[in-house]
Amino acid sequence: MASMKNTLKLFVVLICIFVNGVFSTNYKEALTKSLLYYEAQRSGILPADQRVNWRGNSALKDGQDAGVDLVGGYYDAGDNVKFGFPMAYTITMLAWSAVEYGSQLKAQNELQNALSGIKWGTDYFIKAHPQPNLFYAQVGEGDSDHQCWERPEDMTTPRTVYKIDEQSPGSDLAAETAAAFAAASIAFKNVDPKYSSLLLTHAKQLFDFATSHQGKYSDSIPAAAKYYSSSGFQDELMWGAAWLYRATNEDSYKQIVGNSQAGGTRTMFSWDDKYVGAQILVAKEILEGKVANSGNWGQHKEQVEEFLCNCVQKGNHNVIKSNGGLLWFDEWNNLQYTVSASFALTVYADYLSTSGQPLKCSSSLVNPSELTAFATSQVEYILGANPQKRSYMVGFGSNYPQKVHHRASSIVSLKMNRAPVGCSDGFTNWFYKDQPNPNILVGAVVGGPDKNDNYVDDRGNYQKAEPSTSTPPGLVGVLARIS
Repeated sequence: MASMKNTLKLFVVLICIFVNGVFSTNYKEALTKSLLYYEAQRSGILPADQRVNWRGNSALKDGQDAGVDLVGGYYDAGDNVKFGFPMAYTITMLAWSAVEYGSQLKAQNELQNALSGIKWGTDYFIKAHPQPNLFYAQVGEGDSDHQCWERPEDMTTPRTVYKIDEQSPGSDLAAETAAAFAAASIAFKNVDPKYSSLLLTHAKQLFDFATSHQGKYSDSIPAAAKYYSSSGFQDELMWGAAWLYRATNEDSYKQIVGNSQAGGTRTMFSWDDKYVGAQILVAKEILEGKVANSGNWGQHKEQVEEFLCNCVQKGNHNVIKSNGGLLWFDEWNNLQYTVSASFALTVYADYLSTSGQPLKCSSSLVNPSELTAFATSQVEYILGANPQKRSYMVGFGSNYPQKVHHRASSIVSLKMNRAPVGCSDGFTNWFYKDQPNPNILVGAVVGGPDKNDNYVDDRGNYQKAEPSTSTPPGLVGVLARIS
């Protein structure tokens, strides 16, 4: 009788768990798909193990105008431009996910896919950095690209090459790419030591370039300013130095981090503003007892903790939350900032847990498990636990965006129809077509709903319907952690 009661009780508990949605989200599936997305964004000659088979080789003459091989890398978002600044941030964040959660990625059989995603970016950056003080920053130009709606495999738009050098500096871009190289060198250290060493060499050279020839890259490259203008480079210098210190343990980088000006409490963590990430790396050193909680080091820790408190609604200037529970930062591609904040919360929760400390917010103490739970709630929202019951990850669940603002996804695959799609024909025959995209851009995360939790599945609404490569890398880390 007691056995029957216990069995019934267990059955009721399982039913309650299922109804409340604990089993409704397959984090492993979401993790796999978030990494698969990067294969759809690849530019250049696709490898033999390419899994996204509706894509083909593209942009095989990139760099020819400048006499350099710039084939490869990633298309930025729904367009066919290779913007170096957000691409470098993407690779840094993807590498950070692998550095923090490599064992979890390995346990889910996704570590190799993560490393492949990182390497597709760093291999391109190596090509783009043929000399210590020269870096090719961008291929393609936004205005001409946006006038056409073409598959990358048969695009006809100019593939203009832009660079930073001693005469036209870009400290932000150089330091961000140095961060990407340094973070990736840690990710590859035990897997491919030779490649790791090569990455570190490039990281050091680019960081030296960033510090010795200072200036904003978007001042040097007006074609980039309209799309990815930089607000400044002090955050990237601190970010790059922090990653180089973590990769090398050299005092010179430690001193640069320690002397970096306080960035203040930030309002977001993004491709343009790296202070939150850099401050977390600083706080890690303090929590591990490697540096004193004083001076600039202490200020950085205090400021990032205030940002995290604001995210979990325990601070003095809390981040806006939608009625459905989503952190709201910006009208344009909000989910990229939600994801980066969730990653910051997850990583910091683990640092606090290791040191046995809570987060001290103005209203209360917050345990590490509460930070992880809050980050998980944001992931849950993105994957379908929201008022619309819509997954904002394409290809995940049964209700996700069908009309994603993405050229390659929205035009029939070259492998299905080899007839070229002209610049204006793409708009007429595909962009304005009120039909689901013929190719499912699996793993892409769209810009997401408005602050009232509303979303209209409209290809023309690029602020909400366009995915970006800078969105999922932090999601990879969070999903690996909670899978």
